[in-house]
Amino acid sequence: MSVYSMTGYASGQQDVANGAADGASAGRSQARLGLELRSVNSRFLDLGFRLSDELRQHEPALRELLNRRLKRGKVELRAYLQEAGTAALADPPARMLQRLASVQDQVRAWLPNAAPLSVAEVLRVTGGAESVSDEDTAAALPGLAASVLDDFMAARAREGERLATLIRDRVAQLRDLARLAEPLVPQAVEAQKQRFIARWNEALAGHEGQVSASAAQERALTEATAFAIRIDVAEELGRLAAHLDEIEAVLAKGGEAGKRLDFLIQELHREANTLGSKSAALELTRISVDMKVLIEQMREQVQNIE
Repeated sequence: MSVYSMTGYASGQQDVANGAADGASAGRSQARLGLELRSVNSRFLDLGFRLSDELRQHEPALRELLNRRLKRGKVELRAYLQEAGTAALADPPARMLQRLASVQDQVRAWLPNAAPLSVAEVLRVTGGAESVSDEDTAAALPGLAASVLDDFMAARAREGERLATLIRDRVAQLRDLARLAEPLVPQAVEAQKQRFIARWNEALAGHEGQVSASAAQERALTEATAFAIRIDVAEELGRLAAHLDEIEAVLAKGGEAGKRLDFLIQELHREANTLGSKSAALELTRISVDMKVLIEQMREQVQNIE
């Protein structure tokens, strides 16, 4: 299953002709049905619709279609019906014009300040008699919506795969840093042990005969052991490796991966912080900082995954 980005865009158009049989195809009204889908990231599924008045009644069906396929993201669907060809400029029926003039006279008799109808308003109103019927629109809209949604999901899948590739690359870099960190702790412990022994030897030189050499060395080893326990990061590196394995498994499984990945990123950040706080060597501190940079880059990518 694919990993889907919450960012995507798709659009489509379809010509719709009035199916009413009037014996002459030239007299049939035509319109162009258009639909656009766009989305950005969001914690939940947030659907918004921008529909022209004649399509507003189809919002429940469009909402159900989107709910079946989408899980997260701020999604906006825009749909419109636009008159095309010569139908929009067809001669208005004289009977309708007479009726419209009569209605306008009645309105202005009661409301003298009412503005007269414009030519565009007259064409829009009288065009309704020959406009594309709702039955034709209802027949065309589901197919167009499904086609645009398929393109939309394909676009989100392509973007999701790109994000997954970037995350896998960061995972590989984190594994390399973890391998570099593993031998640094024993080296730091050994160096600290030698420092402890050197200090005790200096103390012995100033207090000859008061403390035996074996006792001094034993104390130095005890201090070195306590130091090793304090700076041991084997547990953190082990958990970090386990989280990286889980991230790769989630990406391989696909589907609704965003929330799970977000949790794992938080855990990675926790381990990198602990690694830095236990650091006893400059190189280990640098590794911790590099890990945090990579993890933050992963977080930015994960925020866009569904």
